[in-house]
Amino acid sequence: MRLIVADCEVEYDGRLGARLARAPRLVMCKADGSVAVHSDAKAYKPLNWMTPPCTVTETDDGIVVRNKHGEELRITIHEVLSDHTTELGQDPGLEKEGVEKELQALIADRVQLLRHDLELVRREYPTDIGPVDLLCRDGDGGIVAVEIKRVGEIAGVEQLLRYRERLERDPSLAPVRAMYVAPEIKPQARVFAESRNIDCVEVDLDTLRGTDDGSLRLF
Repeated sequence: MRLIVADCEVEYDGRLGARLARAPRLVMCKADGSVAVHSDAKAYKPLNWMTPPCTVTETDDGIVVRNKHGEELRITIHEVLSDHTTELGQDPGLEKEGVEKELQALIADRVQLLRHDLELVRREYPTDIGPVDLLCRDGDGGIVAVEIKRVGEIAGVEQLLRYRERLERDPSLAPVRAMYVAPEIKPQARVFAESRNIDCVEVDLDTLRGTDDGSLRLF
């Protein structure tokens, strides 16, 4: 990973145009080809970014990032304040603790309980904003993104929406269906999910463990 702190200005040319005026910012360049521009605010969210696959070209005055759709991110660097590269190597992936971790493992082995025609493609499928718990394929060959929570709340629905948007940028995956899974899904979260075309499934942990004859509930 390369981290550049620089006095820079940024222009994006794509489906919409956007410009960041000159200011000190952090430019993060990852080994997967993604580039993100951060300010010292907005928590983890970048001001602008480009996700792979894309081409990164260094010019005399900055960095130009282009993707296969013709979108372009131009970072004009006026002064480099810091430029540091670190080799991070292979990441072992996110390990979730407690109930969510157990739920994910149990459901991954029994995805047909969520829907009879589901087949697991991969656990912890990576995106540039974090891994999707389960990536599955349905009987028609379509992709289904599954997010698993201990308690299903609105924040989890918003997280799943962001994952779906990122996945659908890949033409080989789009369109992507989304499924929100938890032992309990709050009524407000269910209404919000349904309004965004997300399936909600309530699961019983004892059923998944094989100690109960109960059933999953699909809303």
